[in-house]
Amino acid sequence: MALRINDTVPNLDLVTDQGSFKLHDFIGDSWAILFSHPKDFTPVCTTEFGAVAQLADEWTKRNTKVIGLSVDGVDEHKEWKSDIESYANAKAQFPIIADESLEVSKALDMLPAEAYLPDGRTAADSASVRVVFIFSPDKKLQLSMTYPMSVGRNFAEVLRALDALQASYGVPIAMPANWIPGDDVIVALSLDNEQAKATFGEIDIKLPYLRTTKQPN
Repeated sequence: MALRINDTVPNLDLVTDQGSFKLHDFIGDSWAILFSHPKDFTPVCTTEFGAVAQLADEWTKRNTKVIGLSVDGVDEHKEWKSDIESYANAKAQFPIIADESLEVSKALDMLPAEAYLPDGRTAADSASVRVVFIFSPDKKLQLSMTYPMSVGRNFAEVLRALDALQASYGVPIAMPANWIPGDDVIVALSLDNEQAKATFGEIDIKLPYLRTTKQPN
């Protein structure tokens, strides 16, 4: 299935280097980020997973669990983690899904339904498996990003997007271009000016449809 914004993610069975469990049980009452990669022991993926490991404290501050995925096996994940940790000088404490059957990748529309893994595969055989999903505690998809093989993900941007999602979760605001935490936010169009003032206090009316206010605490 194609997973769209606000869809509830299927409660998939996951096999990882840290044991087997259901996706919904993993998410629990937290935010969660699922990030996939084409293949273990490849250069770009190692730098990406190293970046995730280095941000461990930042994920914890945001009540966010992270979980990786590739179509490699559990033993390969465990062996590869030593390379990740050596490169990043940080512990890779998050689980990595071993999606050897492609069930998770196909269920989340990361690979075509007819996809299969050839003998002696390369990263190019699973090139479409380079995705970021951010789920809220209600198990709904809040954001997705898809990257090509040649572009490593910027996890500072993933962190910024997570901050924006959490700040606006259930709050009638949106974030402007290049927003970072602490910047002014946009008042949702669902509020008229009086409602906006009653909700946020002072607002700055830049255009009839573009009103900003201080980021709510």
